[in-house]
Amino acid sequence: MDASALGLGEFNEKDRKEIQSFIEKEQQKAKFQENVHSLTAMCWTKCLAQNKISGPGLDKNESSCLNNCVNRYIDAQKTVISQLERMGA
Repeated sequence: MDASALGLGEFNEKDRKEIQSFIEKEQQKAKFQENVHSLTAMCWTKCLAQNKISGPGLDKNESSCLNNCVNRYIDAQKTVISQLERMGA
């Protein structure tokens, strides 16, 4: 996005760069949060939703399932990123 599209035309170059950097960081934070919500929903459905919660903690099977779910999600993300980097290179 260029400065005029963001309404930053009245700022000096240094301020525009700072604002654009801030916006990019906030967009990255939002994307990360979106991924966390997606991961939480997916792993909750897979590992916990069908079970009755019987206590304050997770049992061994629930804990193992969540651990595996998160690890597979991370592996999938790494694979996608790696493929995208290869395609862009």
